[in-house]
Amino acid sequence: MARVVNIHPESPQQRLLAQAADFIRKGAIVALPTDSCYALGCHLGDKEALDRIRLIRQMDERHHLTLMVRDLSEIAHFARVDNAQYRLLKAATPGSYTFILEGSKELPRRVMHPKRKTIGLRVPDHPVALALLEELNEPLLTTTLQLPGDELPLTEGWEIQDRLDDQLELILDCGPCGTEPTTIIDLTGAVPELIRAGRGPLELFGLG
Repeated sequence: MARVVNIHPESPQQRLLAQAADFIRKGAIVALPTDSCYALGCHLGDKEALDRIRLIRQMDERHHLTLMVRDLSEIAHFARVDNAQYRLLKAATPGSYTFILEGSKELPRRVMHPKRKTIGLRVPDHPVALALLEELNEPLLTTTLQLPGDELPLTEGWEIQDRLDDQLELILDCGPCGTEPTTIIDLTGAVPELIRAGRGPLELFGLG
């Protein structure tokens, strides 16, 4: 049964963040709010939790996962970033974007695309997500909380509990946070490529 924690959307309580971080370090899957919609998250090094997330979402290893990080310096630690890519990332983070980048040697192979060796990376613009990352002092492996067959991500804590109560350990409920997922931009080619139009504006990338 998932533990539901009512957390303040703008000033998240420190003791609740500490409890959530402890849950994650011990193998929990957490539903957490972001600046786009709710996401499922787990510890980067936890293979069992990752396998469970893939089962919940019914996605195979070719589906890009997203590494949620605190800031631009962490992106550069987990991905290969050249000067042109860095300038785009600096202009767009934090924000409702996921960037496909080539993973660095710091990433376990199992979290990257098996052929391309790429991964999604993002810096969320949400107080709860950023505070949780700060408390963890490391990134979170995440994916949009959109269940198979659903047209939109789940956006209510009670709805997440109703649908996934026996598959999650923790739900950080701060009320509705939207149903529009991030804009996904592939930065691995010569020019940015739009993979999914979402909440993040396209003008920065000349794609609008």
